Formats: sequence, structure tokens, C-alpha cells
Amino acid sequence: MTAALLILTVFSVVFWLVFFKFKWLRLSPGWGIFSAFFVLHVFLVFVIGMRFVTPYSTNAIVVQHTIQLIPRLPDPTLVTAVLVEEGVPVKKGQPLFQFDRRPYEYKVEQLEAQLRASRANVEHAQAGAEAADAKVVSARDGVGQAQAAVDQAKAVTANAIASVDKAKAASDLSRTEERIALNIQQVNVAAISQLKVAEAKQKFQEAIAAVRQADAGVQQARASEQQARAALSASQAALRQSEALARQAAFAITVAKGEVQSFAAQLDTARYYLENTTLVASEDGRIINLQVRPGMVSGTVRVAGIAALIVEADRYVLAPLFQETLKYVRPGQPVEVSLDLYPGQIFTGKVDSIWRGSRAGQYLPSDELPKFHETDPRIGQDQYAVKILLDGQDQSKFPIGAQGTAAIYTSHGVWAVLRKISIRAHSWLNWLYPMPF
Repeated sequence: MTAALLILTVFSVVFWLVFFKFKWLRLSPGWGIFSAFFVLHVFLVFVIGMRFVTPYSTNAIVVQHTIQLIPRLPDPTLVTAVLVEEGVPVKKGQPLFQFDRRPYEYKVEQLEAQLRASRANVEHAQAGAEAADAKVVSARDGVGQAQAAVDQAKAVTANAIASVDKAKAASDLSRTEERIALNIQQVNVAAISQLKVAEAKQKFQEAIAAVRQADAGVQQARASEQQARAALSASQAALRQSEALARQAAFAITVAKGEVQSFAAQLDTARYYLENTTLVASEDGRIINLQVRPGMVSGTVRVAGIAALIVEADRYVLAPLFQETLKYVRPGQPVEVSLDLYPGQIFTGKVDSIWRGSRAGQYLPSDELPKFHETDPRIGQDQYAVKILLDGQDQSKFPIGAQGTAAIYTSHGVWAVLRKISIRAHSWLNWLYPMPF
């Protein structure tokens, strides 16, 4: 910069001395064209220097985050009250809009009643399950007792059969003794007394009676065993029925508990919607263009929000710049901003970051191959944006959408001085431009 000024100064002095002071040469058209060409090239030094050392944006704009206020309600709902005034700052958690609570209160009450009923059903099912379990235990005891009776009847039958066998053996012995006595009597009457023969016959008759009695005992024991087996089968059937009832009772408990969980989830959802009938501010900020009025219906029928909350915190200036001028721009470098809202004033700040991205490089998923054409010269070159944070505690004086110019100082020196003069001139010209006529 200093060398360019020195060359321009020396050239101007020599030009004045040669052509005007001493008139050593006549200022011909050739010399005029040569001098203009030389000065133009020296002037390019100033243009390039200011362009790269102090990049300048004429389309800087203040950006604030905005939050769409969309009611989280399942049905179209009546707006009953507007609790915020347009342009008035609001705090986080402050109520903004009130919607009709009645349909959602009715829904909550209905689900609470259904939840109580389902819980009572669970208790009833548990009581039924306990009774079914008790019947299962009783049926198992009955099966055990019937099985014991069957085993006892089997033992009695076995004993009766053994008694029959014993009686038959005794009968056979008595028959043999009777035959021996009769044979002896036939051979020699004097060899055995009549009394002995009669006793043998009597003993045989008693043995036959004992066999018959034992057979009757066997029949009775077998009948008792059949009854015991029938009782066992009945007890086992009762056990199977009790177990089926117990499984049914357990399934009823599962169903009842599922209903409790379902109604509890529905109740939580209904309470969530009831809570959302009061729309509150999620951040500190303010609302402009407030068109909501009591009596308006809002809900899922609307495809957009009913208002926009301008967030107070984290505002910044976004300055688009041509990509080549960002060569020396780095985060932390000083910035001066002139806002059209404040003619004659300069605000300072620092570079926060560079948004190295543009829609021109974005391609959406598609089954078609991209087409490339020569860029239309009438379309401006794509730019990158520089995010700038302004200094000062009172950020409220930088409202969303405020436009202006921004100058970034990548280094100090003459270029920075020239840019400071340029941006201040622009700020003061805001008193006049644009003209109202």
C-alpha cells in the first residue's frame, strides 16, 4: 500500500513537472493514454488490497432464532384466551395462549374412571385366581386321598384273594381228610370211629363255606376297588377342571393388567394434551404479527403454526461475501457493522465462523443423473456467509431482519483505514439514501 502511494505520488510530480511546469514534452494523446493506463494499474492495487484485506458485504442482516408456535393437540380446539401482547417481551414458561380445556378434561375423567374399573377388574381376577388355586390344592388333596383309597382297596382285594386261596387250600385239605376217613371206614369200620368221619365231613363243609365267604370278600373288595378307581377318576377330572379354571383366572389377570397399562398410557397422553391446552413460551423472546384471537379454532386442521416466537438469545449478523474474498478471513477477526436502522453509527464485533456451504452444491436423492450446463452470466456468483457476533450487553437494539453493511479487518494498516472511511461514509449517507422521491 505504501509503495503504491509512493509510486502514484512520484508519477504525479513527474507528470506535472514534465508536461506543465517545464513543458519539456507536449501532452499528446499517446502520452495521455500511457499515463491513464499507468494510473489505472496503480489504482488496481488499492482495489485488490481493500477487496482481500478488508472484505466488505453490503447485504449483512441480523438473524434471530424463531420458534413456530404449533399447538400439540389431537383435535381442532377453540382458542379461549390470548395471554400475550404483540411486541412485549415474554419469559420462558410464560403462558401465551389458552385453548378450551373442557374436551380434554372430560377425556381425562373418562380414562381415570376406566383405569379405576380396570384396576378393580385386576383385583377381582386376582381373587378369582386365588379361589381357583385353592380349588386346585383341594382337588390335588382329593386325588391323593382317592389314590390312597385305591391303593387300600387294592390291598384289601389282594388280602381277599389270599384268603380265598387259603380257604381253598383248607377246603382241599378237608376234602382229602374226609375222603381218607371214608376210605378207612369202608375198609374197616372198626378202624375209625363214626365221630371222626362226621368231624371230617363237618370240617369239609366249613372249609367250603369259608371259600364261599372268601369269594364274597373278594367280590366286595373288587367292588370297593372299582368305586375307589371311579372316585380317583372323578378327583382327577376335578383337578383338571380346577387347573383349567386356574389358567383361565391367570389369563384374566394378564388381560386385566394389560387393560390397566393401556388405560394408564391413554391417561398419560390425555393429561399431556390437557397440559398443552396452555401454550407457553419455550424461550425468552417476543411475538410480532400476532393474529390469534379468542374464538379461533386451531389444531391439526392447520398446516402451520399460529404465531412465531422470536428468541431473544444468540442473535448474530450474517454477512454474505464472495468466496474469493474469504481467503484471509479467520474467526476472531474484528468487524465493523453499519446498520441502516442507525444512520451515522458504527457497531463493532468479531467473526464467529464462516458458513462454508451453499445450495449450489446440494443434490437431492434421485434416480436421474445430474446435468451440467454453462452458468448463466446474468446470475450472480454464489457466496458464502460469515457469522458475526456484535459487541455490547444490550443486544435488543439489533432486531431480526435489520440490514446493513459489514467490513472485516484481516489486518491493520492503510487498507483498514481506507475501509473505515468507506463504511463510515456509507453509514452517514444513510441519512439521505434512499431518497424519498
